[in-house]
Amino acid sequence: MTDTEKTMPAVQALAPGDLRCIEAKTPEPAPGEALVQTAVASICGSDLHMAGLGWGIPRWPAPPGHPGHEAAGTVIQSRTPRYRPGDRVLTAPHIWNAKCFARYQAIDDAHLTPIPHGLPFRQAAMAQQLGTVIYAARRLENVQGAACAVVGQGSAGLFWNYMLNRLGAATVIALEPVEHRRSLASTYAADHALDPADPSAAESLMDLTRGRGADIVVEAVGKAETLSSAFDLVRDEGQVMLFGLPETDDEVPFRFGAFFRKRATAHTAFGSQEEPGQPCYVQALNWIARGEIDVKPIASHTLPVEHVQRAFQIARSKDDRAVKVALSF
Repeated sequence: MTDTEKTMPAVQALAPGDLRCIEAKTPEPAPGEALVQTAVASICGSDLHMAGLGWGIPRWPAPPGHPGHEAAGTVIQSRTPRYRPGDRVLTAPHIWNAKCFARYQAIDDAHLTPIPHGLPFRQAAMAQQLGTVIYAARRLENVQGAACAVVGQGSAGLFWNYMLNRLGAATVIALEPVEHRRSLASTYAADHALDPADPSAAESLMDLTRGRGADIVVEAVGKAETLSSAFDLVRDEGQVMLFGLPETDDEVPFRFGAFFRKRATAHTAFGSQEEPGQPCYVQALNWIARGEIDVKPIASHTLPVEHVQRAFQIARSKDDRAVKVALSF
């Protein structure tokens, strides 16, 4: 590594909502690790909750590069026999150790996945979130023939539309207040798209489910109000997948009475990064590479790392028809 590579641009969260591009020391890979030059790193909803609101970050400033965990790049040094310099990889570290918002990452080989030949980095990086949806969907039962509702049509919700349809759902109903995101729902196999701010939305969902409510509801936002709405939308003895990362470690109120009366089953899913071989990410990369799902409409914005504050602002506000915002290096 040359002298000019001893430091690197990296994002540092100095305080909740205060993100800067700084010069940080380039990490050295330990045995079993590779040094990856990041090409692109996507901003996840969990990053908005962590770097933006402080969830899960015990002290400030956060380490350079943290909490980014969705990235793609090229191995430039390797201390593992599994990867060689020049290999193109998806980097999907565990969220607590993630430092993908930096030009270079030293990352253990268990959290690297080869990128299929010819797949652009921007599209490959989308496989991390799609992989988490594949992983979470395993928790659900009886998806075949089910009426499903997906609350939120950010990138995660759009991937859930696709996944539920692929698993054989009879109907997928998307709920999203932002018009440009709601308009994408059908692109990813939603049969109906409703605006939850419309007073008639709940009635429309009941009509679409023959008065029963949804067999499966996926909450893909991570807000207190959408958590409660999930239990209003689900049918008696239905299933709720709480997929959105919480905004806070504090207590979150929800309508427990609806959950209790309906005898619903609630699932959470966390830990796709820890599966040996990361099979859900391999599957996601293969689907994207084969064109089985087109992620380009979701990959809406890419900004240079120096504009990190603006990138987070776009991701948070959903301005300029934003869906998935990324940083380039």
